[in-house]
Amino acid sequence: MQNIQSRWRSRVIMGWMGVLLCMQAGWLGAEPESVAELPADVDPTELVTRAIDQTRGLSSFAHMSMLVKRPDWQRSSSLVAWTRGREESLIRFTAPARDAGNALLKQGNKMWTFNPKLNRSIRLPNSMMSQSWAGSDFSYNDLSRSDKWLHHYNLHLKAVDQQGEHKVYTVDAVPLEDAPVVWGKEQMVIRDDFVLLELTYFDQDLVPLKQMRSLEVGALGGRMMAISMRMVNLDEPDKYTEVRYDDMDFDVTLEDRMFTVFSLQSGRTN
Repeated sequence: MQNIQSRWRSRVIMGWMGVLLCMQAGWLGAEPESVAELPADVDPTELVTRAIDQTRGLSSFAHMSMLVKRPDWQRSSSLVAWTRGREESLIRFTAPARDAGNALLKQGNKMWTFNPKLNRSIRLPNSMMSQSWAGSDFSYNDLSRSDKWLHHYNLHLKAVDQQGEHKVYTVDAVPLEDAPVVWGKEQMVIRDDFVLLELTYFDQDLVPLKQMRSLEVGALGGRMMAISMRMVNLDEPDKYTEVRYDDMDFDVTLEDRMFTVFSLQSGRTN
């Protein structure tokens, strides 16, 4: 991991801020050059921890857009999102007008939704966590605690590939026996600068069902990250949801009341 961090720091010093579009989806389909032996000094837990923190920082504020694509229709939305640490986040729709104000609050394992037309917030029970969020291909479970891999899974380094100038690590996340999760396994592909490139969800029979893939990697807020991602059910590839970070600031000052039900219902967008 020391080697990974050294290369990462070097790239920061050499100016990754100037790279606004470094890779498109096409490179992900290229045949990787496999590395025969797994490096003994790579800790998969640290690798996953750094990948989580790469897109959150101590806190963050983001402008985002989302496209839900179906064979006979599509819908575009705009959103804003705040995060603090690994457990707190607030997401609010700003467009189109019919969705503006709809919001989602996450505090650890707890999650609430707010509908301004009904003027009420609802605490989501566990029975609803597998349902679609806002009609997209993301479920509420997908938006649950970002540190779930660190608490409910055993992490195993499975493969290392060379992709251009980067090493790319494949990590299997196998749930603990008593873990409150629905998947039989999750598999992450993480670049050596801690960019999460791919996340695949497997059922209890270890059949891959769903995948989130990075379409574009670039610099936002002084960090290299996946700025465009696609979530797709693998048995229905013509139906998918794309999320894009349009702008992002890290380590912003956020008050404690930001991540409360009162704030959820306030309609704040900046």
